Amino acid sequence: MNEIMKVLTLIGTIFIPLTFLAGVYGMNFRHFPELDLIWAYPAFWLICTLLTIFMLLFFRRRNWL
Repeated sequence: MNEIMKVLTLIGTIFIPLTFLAGVYGMNFRHFPELDLIWAYPAFWLICTLLTIFMLLFFRRRNWL
């Protein structure tokens, strides 16, 4: 049971920041600075990918995965 809770906590820890970022950028804004930039959408995905990779490496280094 302890091992299952640890895995579920790690999965939640990885997806909570991604859910926050998707929620903020999924809102309908009229005056959002990134709406006029061509590279804003790829930058959003790059940030999400780097955040996930960083957290996975961090968890592996601490032997939590």
